[in-house]
Amino acid sequence: MAFYESVVIARPELTETQIDKLINDLSEIIKENNGKIIKKEQWGLRSFAYKIKKNKKGHYFMLNLESAPTTIFEYERQMRINEDIIRFLTIKIDEIDNKPSPLSIDNDKTTAEYDKKESNNTSGNKITENINE
Repeated sequence: MAFYESVVIARPELTETQIDKLINDLSEIIKENNGKIIKKEQWGLRSFAYKIKKNKKGHYFMLNLESAPTTIFEYERQMRINEDIIRFLTIKIDEIDNKPSPLSIDNDKTTAEYDKKESNNTSGNKITENINE
């Protein structure tokens, strides 16, 4: 199995609950196909340098995965179908860095909080926005 890093941009109209559901749905695709989610990071609402599909902003999040290439094909196929996803990029990497990425240092959510929220199905986390203009 190989390591992958996937960055996804979702529509700006989505609420935090909808973003969490989207992240969990994408995680389920990987888990159903014998893959593992190593790290999840939500980077918040960020401005684009130019309009993408008539949007000026988007919700960014990153997933670090360990899976087979066939799982990644199915994962990307599902993202192409999903209307809430504006853009995505999945690349193969040599190893996964356990430190938080520079974009997520300001964000309080960790992988453990996503997993906890997935099992509890409650939304008690605060909303954080990172807007760069």
